[in-house]
Amino acid sequence: MRGSRSGAHSGHLASYSQGNGASFLPDRPFAEGERVTVRARLNGSGAPQTLLDEFAIAIQDTISTTPEAIHPGAAAEVQGFRSRPDLQPPVLTVTAGSAGAQPGEMFVAPYSGPGQAGPMILDQNGGLVWFKGLPRNTSATNFRVQQYAGEPVLTWWQGDISVHGFGRGEGVIADSSYTDIAHVRAGNGDQADLHELQLTPSGTALITAYNPILCNLSSIGGPAYGAVTDGVFQEIDVKSGLVMYEWTSLDHVALSESYSKSKTSSTRWPFDFFHINSINVDQDGSLLISARNTWTIYDIAPSSGQIAWRLGGKQSSFAAGPGTRTAFQHDPRQLPDGLISAFDNGSSPTVHPQSRGIVLSLDGQGGAATLVSQFLHSPPLIADSQGNIQALANGDWFVGWGQEPDFSEFNAAGSMIFDAHFPVHAQSYRSFRFAWTGTPAHPPAFAFKAGAAARSGVVYASWNGATEVAAWQVLAGSHRSALKVLAQAPRVGFETAIALPAHIAGPYLAVQALDGAGHVLGSSPAAAQAGLK
Repeated sequence: MRGSRSGAHSGHLASYSQGNGASFLPDRPFAEGERVTVRARLNGSGAPQTLLDEFAIAIQDTISTTPEAIHPGAAAEVQGFRSRPDLQPPVLTVTAGSAGAQPGEMFVAPYSGPGQAGPMILDQNGGLVWFKGLPRNTSATNFRVQQYAGEPVLTWWQGDISVHGFGRGEGVIADSSYTDIAHVRAGNGDQADLHELQLTPSGTALITAYNPILCNLSSIGGPAYGAVTDGVFQEIDVKSGLVMYEWTSLDHVALSESYSKSKTSSTRWPFDFFHINSINVDQDGSLLISARNTWTIYDIAPSSGQIAWRLGGKQSSFAAGPGTRTAFQHDPRQLPDGLISAFDNGSSPTVHPQSRGIVLSLDGQGGAATLVSQFLHSPPLIADSQGNIQALANGDWFVGWGQEPDFSEFNAAGSMIFDAHFPVHAQSYRSFRFAWTGTPAHPPAFAFKAGAAARSGVVYASWNGATEVAAWQVLAGSHRSALKVLAQAPRVGFETAIALPAHIAGPYLAVQALDGAGHVLGSSPAAAQAGLK
């Protein structure tokens, strides 16, 4: 490798964990603005081949990292637990429920509103199952269940979200004990963005990144010495952290495709012409990506990076049938039957009267896009950003309303059969429903509140993330090693209050979580209680 200014670069090859290739890692960085020539000699079964390629090193720009505003809200909008005072998630209100909803837990990640931000699991009725509170100005997005190494895992992105609408952080993969088993970071000088963390069966992760660089914007009426935010996605080998593949919007999409009105960019606020917000793999292995600011869904050939077709926007490959035009859309996915689902924001600024989940059929390139189904919230919602739609196994559809604090489930006929919302200003980038079984690595927790009668009181028991707890029992004794069962009660919500009789033998208490058959799933450490001494 040779830079036009920095000269020859030595380095080494680092192999991918699957044994299907390697990345060349130079020993020193290239200079901004220079051209790099790459020569590679391949030895195979035939004659050796010399490959030649060139690329330019962009001049990176600075960008404001001002965080998105946080709205603390009122104390009544935040949950609190005696046994886990460190957990302070926002309150959830269920406004519509139905026994016909798909069984399974719900996965959301509220931020910017009351309480702590963080990934959250809710039960069928909206009760808290698990929550990971994050530090102030750190948010989580895209929380869901995926498969990694043949096992179900939890995945989410966490980091800082700027006022520009993108993030800088890392992906997290955790097992069923809620233990982190991998972290996914962007390479090539970029930082992993909040919009996507898609695992593949080959042990890789597809992630987004936003790269502000200097750019001539005179072709679209902007400054010659301007700045643009390049939309990037990378395929990362999870085990090694190496970049296996990279695609950038500026290499394939003209600035003129953008609907963004902001062309007077500055070095603190680059022109966000593309705004990549999702990556999914089609059945044929091609990549389906969405760009909010071009109003377009792109199908990309992974071998070349070339765009095979566009859906929507200024250069759509399909005629737009009634109701198929999207604006500022998110989360397009190809379904097993070949249909395309997507969340159509329709705003911001407002283009459609309300946001919606949609399902489209495509009649070949040059043919028409047809609206198959749409899912509308009642009352209408306008989500200026974010959002998703998920096809469920029973034929229902789960819709996260993004910037609006709601998430809903619809049956195949389009009727809303479940709806819940966080307080105003809270938002969850995406919302999902999955079946999940969790057994935390940490023990159950409890707190004791002394009663009015002598040596009496109430025990509050919880086990953050445990999905199989049916009941709790309290143990008491004069020594940690001499505890006997004192009381038992069925589990009621995240934290169960268990009234204890008077004249408790103490001062040590402990709790045990029981499954439906009465087997002990986990025990807390015994602790002496001041009110029982």
